[in-house]
Amino acid sequence: MFPENKMLLIAGPCVIEDNSVFETARRLKEIVAPYASSVHWIFKSSYDKANRSSVHNYRGPGLRLGLQTLAKIKEELDVEILTDVHSPDEAREAAKVCDIIQVPAFLCRQTDLLVTAGETQAIVNIKKGQFLSPWEMQGPIDKVLSTGNNKIILTERGCSFGYNNLVSDMRSIEVLRRFGFPVVFDGTHSVQLPGALHSQSGGQTEFIPVLTRSAIAAGVQGLFIETHPNPSSALSDAASMLSLKDLERLLPAWVQLFTYIQEMDAVSV
Repeated sequence: MFPENKMLLIAGPCVIEDNSVFETARRLKEIVAPYASSVHWIFKSSYDKANRSSVHNYRGPGLRLGLQTLAKIKEELDVEILTDVHSPDEAREAAKVCDIIQVPAFLCRQTDLLVTAGETQAIVNIKKGQFLSPWEMQGPIDKVLSTGNNKIILTERGCSFGYNNLVSDMRSIEVLRRFGFPVVFDGTHSVQLPGALHSQSGGQTEFIPVLTRSAIAAGVQGLFIETHPNPSSALSDAASMLSLKDLERLLPAWVQLFTYIQEMDAVSV
């Protein structure tokens, strides 16, 4: 699906807020451009955040307008697109525009959603639920494979640890790799503090650098990073998104470490 010698970078804002998403996408392309030989960038954003903590929180522009926006970004920037879906009908519609459809962590055991996602023949990114052990991902994988679609990505995004907290067990990455599909580490949702702010999730972005480096060292194929020009003003996941400025600062180290690990793996074979 992707060049193995390139680091996947699935990056973009949590949700489509307004037309500023176009400028964010353009800026991301500029940031990644110097690393074109080492990084395979995929733009991500959501048309609907269906699991917000509060009914009063912003969810997004909706399916129709959201997919229109993503289609324009895809055409203008010549970039692959990922978005998340929440029902079989949404999966069918999203696959008409997006190269990768994502099954959210909370929905990763929903059989009808996984099967329909597979039937679209798009690449399917399955995010491991916070409530699942890594070896339990065999079930979701089998549901997609039952459709004849083997284009699967597995994303680790942390595991529930008591109330309002997540931890990242790097052993999970090795377990997921053994399934034989590309493994991605979600460096921003992994630092969430779910429900910690009552009506929304908190976050500890200061741990993004160490967790992303650890995941690369553990052997992931890429990173999933939600990013925003000004996270504090974002309408969703403000406490856990990485600023564009910080992404630009961290990217060189990610690429260097990814390249080093690739070289070490080649020597050890």
